[in-house]
Amino acid sequence: MDRQPRPVKVKNKNPAEVQITAEQILRESKERQEAGPTVPKQKIADGEELDEHRLRKRKEFEDGVRRNKHGVGNWVKYAVWEEGQGEMDRARSIWERALDVDHRNQVVWLRYAEMEMKHKNVNRARNVFDRAVTVLPRCDTFWYKYVYMEELLSNVAGARQVFERWMKWEPSEEGWMAYVKMEKRYKELDRARDIFRRFVGIHPQPKNWIKWAKFEESIAKPDSARAIYEQCLDMLGEDFIDQNIYVSFAKFETRQKEIERARVIYKYALQKLEKGQTENLYNVYTQFEKQHGAKEGIEDVVVGKRRVRYEDELASNPRNYDVWFDYVRLEETSGDHDKIREVYERAISQVPLIAEKRYWRRYIYLWIFYAVWEELEAKDPDRTRQIYQQCLKVIPHKLFTFAKVWILYGKFLIRQLDLVTARRTLGAAIGMCPKEKLFKGYIEIELQLREFDRVRVLYERYLQWNAGNCYAWIKFAELERMLGDTERSRGIFEIAVEQPVLDMPEVLWKGYIDFEVEEQEWANARDLYQRLLKRTEHVKVWISLANFEFSAEDHGDEPDAKAAAARKVFSQAYTNLQRRGDTGKEERVVLLEAWRDFEKASGTAEGLAEVQGKMPRAVKKRRRIVDPETGVESGWEEYYDYIFPDDETERPNFKLLAVAHEWKMKMAAMVNDDDDSDSESEESEDDGEAGREDAAEGGDGMDVDGDAEASEERPSKRAKRQEPNQGEDSGQDEEIATAGR
Repeated sequence: MDRQPRPVKVKNKNPAEVQITAEQILRESKERQEAGPTVPKQKIADGEELDEHRLRKRKEFEDGVRRNKHGVGNWVKYAVWEEGQGEMDRARSIWERALDVDHRNQVVWLRYAEMEMKHKNVNRARNVFDRAVTVLPRCDTFWYKYVYMEELLSNVAGARQVFERWMKWEPSEEGWMAYVKMEKRYKELDRARDIFRRFVGIHPQPKNWIKWAKFEESIAKPDSARAIYEQCLDMLGEDFIDQNIYVSFAKFETRQKEIERARVIYKYALQKLEKGQTENLYNVYTQFEKQHGAKEGIEDVVVGKRRVRYEDELASNPRNYDVWFDYVRLEETSGDHDKIREVYERAISQVPLIAEKRYWRRYIYLWIFYAVWEELEAKDPDRTRQIYQQCLKVIPHKLFTFAKVWILYGKFLIRQLDLVTARRTLGAAIGMCPKEKLFKGYIEIELQLREFDRVRVLYERYLQWNAGNCYAWIKFAELERMLGDTERSRGIFEIAVEQPVLDMPEVLWKGYIDFEVEEQEWANARDLYQRLLKRTEHVKVWISLANFEFSAEDHGDEPDAKAAAARKVFSQAYTNLQRRGDTGKEERVVLLEAWRDFEKASGTAEGLAEVQGKMPRAVKKRRRIVDPETGVESGWEEYYDYIFPDDETERPNFKLLAVAHEWKMKMAAMVNDDDDSDSESEESEDDGEAGREDAAEGGDGMDVDGDAEASEERPSKRAKRQEPNQGEDSGQDEEIATAGR
């Protein structure tokens, strides 16, 4: 089998100097095409040769029509050729033979009639058109050609007779309008009016009535045009009338300077037509009011247009409450109370289908807006009361409730001086569906009424319902303190801090301590701090206690005594956090920073130096990442650890590590200075360095990187001491370097 030659590779892929375009290729191909064969021209010398030529052509045409007698093109070519030879009788015979084959072919009739017209055989052309419109009366082309011929001959009566014959077949609108235009050309207006009357009787569409009215207006007959519009509205009825007839009628009245009549027509149309049929009508009416109306009229048009849009949106989604809000605001701008109530009633009847509160929020605001409008705008308190009561009946209180509705109803009753019903309503709300917002609203109302005994009762019921609410305990205690009963306020705080479950205990303790501080009961406040520290030793509590000791006035006016008390608290806090070990390092850092700020602001230089000596150093370390669920190691991560000076004094191995690192840095400097030493001395120094480093690592019973498996990997470390970027060695060297610094 022969091997195919490999294609030649193009070594030079640069563009050619001469570029050839597609246009140039097409032009060259066209120029190089060879001319096709041409039919030779035949010259006829005498009559005998002409007769032979005609005989031969007739034979060809006869053979063609014999082979395909239904091919109209063959008949047309044959007849046209005979016409060109001047043989009119033969041409007519051919057309007649073609009609015998297909008498419904419009082309044959038209070409036959055009031949007679071209040779001015008028009667023969009339005969052909008469036969054509008799055979094909629904073909408008024959009628148009027939009428056109008669009108060219100035035979208006004949043209009118042709039109009358045509109108008996009740043609389309174009035929009637052609008849009307012919009568207008010859100023026969009465005939044209009669034609229009017959026309709208056969085609009673509104657009045809509009044409008739515009015809009367064009001949300066406005009364007749108005009568035609009115007759159209009476005859067609509301089912068949569209917006176009009203628009045309109104524009006609506007042209006649009858502005009020046009406005009445627009408004009448907007009332009668359906919402989906008035889009163009609204646009035209808006333009009309902008040109001829006042501000109120323009606003009415805009409101009506927006009302239609809102109705369309609500028809597709009746529970779109945002649209209801917009619709209500629109009606409120109009000021029609009956219309506003109607829209509100329609809106609140669309109750949400799902009994979940998130679906009811927008719906409930419809009730609220309705009640507020009735009270403030309509000034109808009885109807407002009914709206609130009906709204409360609609809400499924066993699943959820709306405290806003209860509170607004209660405030409304108070404004109506019905305090008993208001308290009864709010009490029923608390008993039926207690809620934090409901308690707060009811308590606020009673506070405004200065009914403090009722407020106490409400707070008691509030705390019975939710004993872990720190906000309620604090507000209850603040109430008693406001009333001057300090012991009762302290007792409330004591009961509150003894509760087993609290939602925000830190806020409660802070409020209790602030209360004692404001009362200048320093001992009680200090005791509260100690009780709080027994519950939690959070660093913020210690810092707050230190600040309290510095601000407490029972230490006297000596700043040193206050600073000493605060410093004692800081020292005690540091000792307690130090006992936690690694778990309390970050809190120790926060405490030291606060202590340092205190010493800078109010302490002494010795105290600041002492705190600076306790500040830790940040050390970067690495540890393994272990999945807590599967226990599989997924790599290493870096983290920062804090090394405190106090911890270094307790652990002497840190000092050993620092000395070892210092020795290593000295050896590295010696190696850099002695670049010409042989490789054997370098290897011995590296081995010695590795041995000392291993001794330093082995001397410490603690893994610097916090890795429990470091001791098992040390043999492999010695074997790979020369390899860079080893995980455990690099992390340990980095830590030692940081500790040395």
